[in-house]
Amino acid sequence: MKVLVVGSGGREHAIAWKLALNDTIEKIFCAPGNPGIDLLDKGQCVDIGVNEFEKLLEFVRNEHIDLTIVGPEDPLARGIVDFLERENHLVFGPSGAAAQLEASKQYAKAFMNKYNIPTAKHAVFDTVEAAMSYLKKNGVPIVVKADGLAAGKGVTVARTMEEAQEAIQNAMVRKIFGEAGSRVVLEECLMGEEASILALTDGKTVKTLIASQDHKPAFDDDKGPNTGGMGAYAPPPLINDTLLAEIDEKVLQPCIKGMAEEGTPYKGVLYAGLMITRDGPKVIEFNCRFGDPETQVVLPLLQNDLLSLFVACCNGTLEQEEIAYKPGACVTIVMTSGGYPGNYSKGIPISGIDDAQEDERVMVFHAGTEKAGNELVTAGGRVLNVTAWGDALPDTIVNAYEAVAKIHFDGVHYRTDIGKKAMLRLAHQVQKQ
Repeated sequence: MKVLVVGSGGREHAIAWKLALNDTIEKIFCAPGNPGIDLLDKGQCVDIGVNEFEKLLEFVRNEHIDLTIVGPEDPLARGIVDFLERENHLVFGPSGAAAQLEASKQYAKAFMNKYNIPTAKHAVFDTVEAAMSYLKKNGVPIVVKADGLAAGKGVTVARTMEEAQEAIQNAMVRKIFGEAGSRVVLEECLMGEEASILALTDGKTVKTLIASQDHKPAFDDDKGPNTGGMGAYAPPPLINDTLLAEIDEKVLQPCIKGMAEEGTPYKGVLYAGLMITRDGPKVIEFNCRFGDPETQVVLPLLQNDLLSLFVACCNGTLEQEEIAYKPGACVTIVMTSGGYPGNYSKGIPISGIDDAQEDERVMVFHAGTEKAGNELVTAGGRVLNVTAWGDALPDTIVNAYEAVAKIHFDGVHYRTDIGKKAMLRLAHQVQKQ
């Protein structure tokens, strides 16, 4: 069997790595991929961009690809699944219409309100004047979101009026997110702790994967600008079985049923970014693909064969699958280029990855790397996802940071507090006993 993974980041490397454990898979192609995927025994990168639909279709035909898995949100929103399915190819992912849950925050908010899915109060604005007027009336803290896709960077949690005004100007006037910021959503700043839930669905059945917690801000203690994600761990002690059942009942099931009622049935993976408030779970955002870097901590703990789950989602047979997890914990630390999420340099040599991976409980997923001759160099803001797994979270965090310390490139930045919230919560639970 041959599969094609569309994308080039750490998420796609993790998916390819997990798929490679299946003996029935002969080859895992990745378009465009990254050097880490090329190092997999079954991996091979192909020089095709994620939005080059005609070239992707030609490759799928010529290589007799049995299944295509789409990683990033942009080609999904542009309708790559519809495009390939029209040619009778099997594709894992939602349709272009269903992917509007992520592509338009205005659409997502209206959808959640219609189907009584708990979320923050909000308002949508097409002009700077109207947004500023609402801001002046409602005050801070407030969350400013670019309506469209902004690679996870279009959200500002503004604590002051100056921050909120600057965020509106950046999105609507300076256009730092392009057309994605032509419209903004201003919403209530929810109080609580965040969690990420990834769920697989075939359009009818929903199966949740193990919960995780991302760390969006660039600096320790959740300071600084939002990023695509600076690290994650799973499972968070915040999410117990009772809360997971509530999330399934109030968020996931209504979402999938609502999408079907809208005439846009949703299949693939649904990512619910949640705030766990005193009033229960509320949706911060829906994403229409695997989270990044959440995928890098969820998949190492998954006992199931990933290919079987993907095919079941495509064929409508997910009800027959039972999700199982390995005991223990998993942590990933994102190593970034200096200056990210702002301006940063590229082409900086990277060393020490092999040393970090000498521990069989460590895997380094490439996110923004490329080869310059025989040398591995930086090629993006988020460069590497250093991932460790083990029996318990405290030791796993230590192992992850020990692996990080073995990797070097000039200007490297990473947060030093990934998993800190979990450790504080675990300590509090011990004190209560």
